[in-house]
Amino acid sequence: MTINATNGLSRDLYWQDDNKVPERNNGALTQADFFALLTQQLAFQDPTKPVENDQMIAQMTNFTMADGISSLNTNFKSFAESMSSNQALQASSLVGRSVLVPSSEMVFTGQDLSRGIIDFEQRATNVRVRIEKPNGELVQTITIPEVAAGKFDFVWDGTNSKDQDMPPGVYKIKVDANMGGENQSVPVMVYAPVSSVSLGQSGKGITLNLVGLGAFKLADVREISYG
Repeated sequence: MTINATNGLSRDLYWQDDNKVPERNNGALTQADFFALLTQQLAFQDPTKPVENDQMIAQMTNFTMADGISSLNTNFKSFAESMSSNQALQASSLVGRSVLVPSSEMVFTGQDLSRGIIDFEQRATNVRVRIEKPNGELVQTITIPEVAAGKFDFVWDGTNSKDQDMPPGVYKIKVDANMGGENQSVPVMVYAPVSSVSLGQSGKGITLNLVGLGAFKLADVREISYG
């Protein structure tokens, strides 16, 4: 916005005038500030060169748009905070329940069966599910001759290849299968109980803390179960 000065009046003199707009709102101009500036502009304009109507309308339009965008940002921020609160409330209801997430590890509690899902994009043969210790030592191999395309549920009872019970803990899981004439690695999803929920900070979203597996984003959850 341009403020014209005549008759020896300068911009510096204007800012020292008794009608100076007080600084507030962290230095941001408000609608009242705009009209105060507009009044001063009209008072000090050159009578021989008054502000054109189209310029006046353009200035008012620009401020209205800026004020509208500012209000929209404020309203959107409030909406985002409300959505985050709702998500946190919904996520808290998952504590104590099991969720299905993509993972190359699975938890054996020593009491419950370890469960997971393998999603085959096409028919597969010679499917091998390998359970390993964290150091890579083989514990158990589950062999499945043929699997149709789609989701395949599997369970591990916590025993090794000699039918001996394994201690509770986190175990690696690897799946490979023959698909389309080629031996391929297949991604796995496992069920794990939710121990707690962490609220996002510094732009990060809500995360679920799974027993033995660590933190996962809420968006990573593929399924929720009761057990």
